[in-house]
Amino acid sequence: MAVHYCGLCRRTSFSGRRHLYSAAHRRRLREALDRLQEEVAAARAAAAAAGDGEGGGAVRPYDPAEHERRVWCLCCGRGVRRDGRRGGLALPQAGLLQHLAGPEHRRETARFWRENRAEAALRERFLVPAEEYERFARALERALAAHQRREEERIRQMAAGIREAERRQRETVRAALQLQTEPEPGAGPAPCGPPAGPGRDSSQDAEQPGPSGMQTGPDLNWMESGQALTFIGHQETEGKGNVHTGAKPPWLTEEEDGSKQQIGPSYEEFLKQKEKQKLKKLPAERVGANFDHTSQTGDSWLPSFGRVWNHGRRWQSRHQFRTESGEKKKKR
Repeated sequence: MAVHYCGLCRRTSFSGRRHLYSAAHRRRLREALDRLQEEVAAARAAAAAAGDGEGGGAVRPYDPAEHERRVWCLCCGRGVRRDGRRGGLALPQAGLLQHLAGPEHRRETARFWRENRAEAALRERFLVPAEEYERFARALERALAAHQRREEERIRQMAAGIREAERRQRETVRAALQLQTEPEPGAGPAPCGPPAGPGRDSSQDAEQPGPSGMQTGPDLNWMESGQALTFIGHQETEGKGNVHTGAKPPWLTEEEDGSKQQIGPSYEEFLKQKEKQKLKKLPAERVGANFDHTSQTGDSWLPSFGRVWNHGRRWQSRHQFRTESGEKKKKR
């Protein structure tokens, strides 16, 4: 009996090609073709809308999350990109329509229909005629040209708005400069000295108009009349100074005896403090925590048992310790 493997059902049949006429195979074939037919119908509807002159939505800004979707072509056995791309623009359904109108898809569709014994009347629903795709391509080119014209018009409007804003800014600056240079009517030449009296023109303190809003020159009328400053001379200290006058900082100066002034703890104190910080991390009730390392001890503190400090094997020390301990018990 012949063995037949069905790629659509993904199973091996031992009844040969009779599996192609079984109810399970026909059901799976019908479900797969229905899914593909929905995608083909959407693509052909987009082509018809673009051909009727309603292709305003045929060009959209490219979005990877939306326009990177793929459609599984059952006849060719591979995924096909649904939307096309032209620079930063997405062309909906353009990739799928190009695939459906290609000769490879037509050839693979014939092979799939022959191998799976599908109904011949349904095959044309999964193909796009070349004339229909050419109409869609021409409509797509018109939509791209219209979009480019709209973008150019928008850019021209933006440029015109920028030029108008710059022109208004130049006029404002020019008017402000004219107000600064023109003298007041009926006023003589401006005096060189400051005005006499406290009632000087308060308009001098106002911020002068200009492109940057900053004062163009120094204000010579900063001091009121009758408030002269007194010069008391240069104040110098004998042999002393500070870092602002170029003198040495106090931590670099030497004492009278020639030794440098020590600022801060010494290196030895730093090491002691570092050791204390290490000891703080140890448990407070550990063995030997309260031992006084500065106390004077003699040789009598060594243990008198175990012979740990003698030379020889440990078992000899153990036997000797037991012998001495037994003698001590007898003496008691």
